[in-house]
Parts: sequence; structure tokens; C-alpha cells
Amino acid sequence: MPEVLWRFPEEGRLCSLSTTGGRTTNWCGIGWTGQPAVWEQDDRTLVAIGAYDRHIHLLNADTGKPVKQPFLTGDIVKGSLTVDPDGFPLIYSGSRDGKLRILAFDREDELDELWHLAGDQVHPMMWNDDWDGAPLVIKDHLLVGGENSWLHIVRLNRSFDASGKVHVAPEIVFQSPAWDDELLDALGDNNVSIENSVVVSGNTIWFANSGGLVQGWDLSPLEIGKEPTREFRWWMGDDVDATIVIDKSGFLYVAAEYERQTDRSHEVGQLVKLDPSKEVDPVVWALDERDTFPGGIWSTPALHKNVLFVTTNSGRLISVNRNSGEVLWTKRLEGPLWSSPVVVSDILIVSDCGGYLRAYDVQNPEIEPIEIWRIELGGCIEATPAVWDGRIYIGSREGGLFAVGEQ
Repeated sequence: MPEVLWRFPEEGRLCSLSTTGGRTTNWCGIGWTGQPAVWEQDDRTLVAIGAYDRHIHLLNADTGKPVKQPFLTGDIVKGSLTVDPDGFPLIYSGSRDGKLRILAFDREDELDELWHLAGDQVHPMMWNDDWDGAPLVIKDHLLVGGENSWLHIVRLNRSFDASGKVHVAPEIVFQSPAWDDELLDALGDNNVSIENSVVVSGNTIWFANSGGLVQGWDLSPLEIGKEPTREFRWWMGDDVDATIVIDKSGFLYVAAEYERQTDRSHEVGQLVKLDPSKEVDPVVWALDERDTFPGGIWSTPALHKNVLFVTTNSGRLISVNRNSGEVLWTKRLEGPLWSSPVVVSDILIVSDCGGYLRAYDVQNPEIEPIEIWRIELGGCIEATPAVWDGRIYIGSREGGLFAVGEQ
């Protein structure tokens, strides 16, 4: 039976004041999307997390003890950060203070800011300057969408200097609005921010925005010094905060919220499978998830074998046949369920707003599963867990980050 191995901090809570919509409130712990990054370096495991105390923390994953002084930003950190995938000692993280930062962790005692991209440096900035989506680093390029409603591509030019310290010389190579006049006319508002994480399949980058516009951009022109081109455009009808899921055959699975009550969201539904080779009529199947208002889906579905596991704002955990769109089974948990489900070795990990972390046996995902275990962490768990080497790292609005595993 797994148990809590450590909590960070050992005492107290990760809290600070933040203002949104003209209202200042105390934010505590780690919320949506809030997935930790976990990796191996120099014979030890590290975990990094951005939290509502305005800091980015770097911890020893075995003990939960800090290995560097935390980096203080100007506001809460609510997106998921990214650690460089190519071995450079770099962390990429946004903050509600309007900056997407590149931090080096090969300095003596602290995280060192090497560069930042300001959310308000584009015109027009259509929503705000926050950064929710996790940056993607591929072929020395940083790809990210901002709540400023723009897609950004930055050449990093990573290297090591003469002293062996990591160095970057970023160049912005492409920026584009993630909206068009047709979308704005259909919406009647300017909430077209990008809050999901971009994904790349082949040479195409995929993302959607809060206006529900699903897009695919061809990145191959970058290789010859030209700008990417949009190859796919399809309107979902409402806010898409969940990251697009792509299967091995190239089909897209897109989950949307239900907030605007548009005719389009009634027509399309809140979970769709798309065939991107058919832009005129790409819908393979669609599901209606309007059982509450606001309703729909905030979390990213998990693709496992022949099903999608999906959690909804109303508190439903469902298994959906990915070929037909048929709902195979449903479980009711305490909502809202914003934490994305995770599957590892036929074990489904799901968190709820009652503060429970749960595990289900999904060897046969088409049959309603048996709960293997549950642990009460407290608070509403909005953040997505990271699983590494038999341990689960997850934050909660309770105020801390937890490591869960067997002793």
C-alpha cells in the first residue's frame, strides 16, 4: 500500500496573494495545471515545481529537501514547467507576472534567470500576459502558446561557455496570433488565449485556444528560414484548455469546456475525435458533456489501449472507446476534476477535489475497474501528477507537494 513519503514544505503552506478580475485572494499550494518535472542527474533524482507561493522550487526527489534556493517570480506560478530534454541544465517556466523564463540550475546555490519572454511584447495582446501551457523544446527551438493569444517559436542557441556554465542566446523566429477575424466574429469576445500545451506530431504543431479554434501549423519551413504555415483550422465552439491528444495514426482527441453556451458547442459537443486529413468535415465522433454549467472538460484525456480516460468538471471519470466514441463506463468522484488522469503499467491514477489520490486496475480498460488503493492528501487536487520510478509526485491546494510511494 503506497503512503506519503514526504511533503514539501514539511510545515506550512505554499501561499501568496494574487489578483485576477480585480479581486485579490490568497492562493495556496499547487493548482491547475501544476505538473512537476522529474528527471535524473548526477546519480540523483530531481523534481521541479512552480507553486502558488510565487516560487519555482528545485528539490531532491528522494527526500523533498531543496537543492537550490527557490526562484522568486512576481506572481503565482500555475502552469506546468519544462526541464530541457537534451541535457542542458535549464528550466522553462511561465508565471502570472507575465514572464516566460529560462532558468539555469548549474550555478552554485540558486536558479539563475538567463532570459525571459514578456507576454505583453506582442500587439495586440488579446487576453492577458500569463503563461499556462508547458513549453515544448525540440531541435533547439522553444515552442509555446501564451495567454496573450499568440504562438511563439524561439531559437534557443544553447551552449556551454568557457567555464562550463550553460548559456543561451535566444532569437524569436516566429510569432503569430492564434485567432482570426472569422473566430472573433463568431465569438463576440476576445477570449482567445492559449492555455493548453502545444504538441508536435511529425512536422506539425497542434494547439487550440480559449475561443475553441483547433489549429495545425507546418513547422518544416523553419528548416529553410521561412515561416510556418497554418494547414488545419477547425472551430470547436468553446474554450479548449486541455492539451490535444494525438494517437499513432494521427487522429486528434480534443476536449473542451462548456461556458459560452454557443450553438456550435451544442452541435459539436465537448469531446471529439478528429481526422486532420479532412478539414471540411473532420469529426469522426463527438460526445456531449453538458451535464453541468459550467461544464465540459478542463483536464487532458489519457489514451490507453483502445480507450480514452476522461475526467469532467462535473466529477465524472469515464472510459470512452476511441474508435466508436461509446462511453463504456462511468464513475462519480468529487468534482471538479481538473487533474489529468495518468496511466502507468495498466494502473490508472486519478485525483479529485475531495483531496483523494486513487489508483485503478485498467488491464482491461473497457470493463469498470476495481479501485486498488486511495490516499487522502487533503485540499482540492487540481494539479496533474508525475510518475517516476514507482513514485507519484503531486501537488494539492492543501498547500504542499507530496511524494507518494512504498517505503
